[in-house]
Amino acid sequence: MTATEPVYLDHAATTPMSRVALAAMTEQLERTGNPSSLHGAGRRAHRVVENAREDLAAAVGCHPTEVIFTSGGTEADNLALKGLYWARTAAEPQRNVIYVSSIEHHAVTDTAEWLQSHEGAQVRWIPVNALGQVDCAWLEAELAAAPERVACIAVMWANNEVGTVQPVARIAELAARYDIPVHTDAVQAVTAVDVDFAASGVATLAVSGHKIGGPVGIGALLVRRDVSLTAVIHGGGHERSMRSGTLNAAAAAGFAAAARDGVARLADESARLAGLRDRLIAGVRAAAPDARLSGPEDAGHSGERLPANAHFTFPGCEGDSLLFVLDMLGVQSSTGSACTAGVPRPSHVLLAMGYSEDQARGAQRFSLGHTTTPQDVDTLVDAIAEAYARAKKAGMASTESSIRTAGTGFSS
Repeated sequence: MTATEPVYLDHAATTPMSRVALAAMTEQLERTGNPSSLHGAGRRAHRVVENAREDLAAAVGCHPTEVIFTSGGTEADNLALKGLYWARTAAEPQRNVIYVSSIEHHAVTDTAEWLQSHEGAQVRWIPVNALGQVDCAWLEAELAAAPERVACIAVMWANNEVGTVQPVARIAELAARYDIPVHTDAVQAVTAVDVDFAASGVATLAVSGHKIGGPVGIGALLVRRDVSLTAVIHGGGHERSMRSGTLNAAAAAGFAAAARDGVARLADESARLAGLRDRLIAGVRAAAPDARLSGPEDAGHSGERLPANAHFTFPGCEGDSLLFVLDMLGVQSSTGSACTAGVPRPSHVLLAMGYSEDQARGAQRFSLGHTTTPQDVDTLVDAIAEAYARAKKAGMASTESSIRTAGTGFSS
């Protein structure tokens, strides 16, 4: 079977801009003005940025002055981790330990490893259980043992691969006992689940525009007003002197419009997507009984899992092979893990959850979004048995020829 139009099920990677975001951004693209300039055009652009800052703050539960615009989630994570670490070690040199959950996005894990290699940080990886949930008891014991050595903690709000939602507020409460700042990457969570920066107790929070229906190239780091960060980018002293650079008024307008619209529709849209996700999970299980769902079941939509995430492992095949076959059958998905120089690597998230390397290499993530329809889900369900059979025929050999063989159904 071949879909007339490709079915896009990779919204966790990026999602189409919403109509309101596109309209807001387009309106500003027709104008000019540097928000730092003092003439009329500059003042107008400055108002656009500040209005966007206020709208974003209202959407995520913070004060407008706590919104630091960045180029996206990766920069926000870098600024948070490096900025917190440098600020803490400058004041108290013995604070060189960073606790990081073992299932973070590479924007966080790679930053932590860079601090370890170049700045003398000691990174300690917080374990997770088989569902990808952080071990809070382990962290509590670790913090109690030597809190004076801890610079900061990083635990994501919701995992980008398997969709597990973390107890961020509880972690922040544990850390607050010892005045330890917590950073959370909420890139996948904002507009998908309730995110309230002030109520969470975290020190910093990262969000990205293109994950929520806004434009690519803009994001934000929320920084509590009593938190100090050492800047990573230097220049004109913009954004509370934490992130220098000319602000993109048009992108900020689109970003804020997407956040405002997404939060306003959050309850209804989350329920709709969770229903489609459940339909997808049931359909995949029926068509491919060997497939294993990763992460919490989220029975009754209790909020343990992102409403738009369905992640499976398929035994006996490479995730990349399955991805390419599905793509040829008109369904676009993701392995959800890193691929370096064309060589598939098992997901560090799944390995941390106790999967074997072979199991982890058979991963496939289906993520839904505001454009997803029941027909899209049905198209995947109709295609998955054939795609899995072809990918299994190729086996675990991830060469280009095996992928071509899996896709055509002919042996080489």
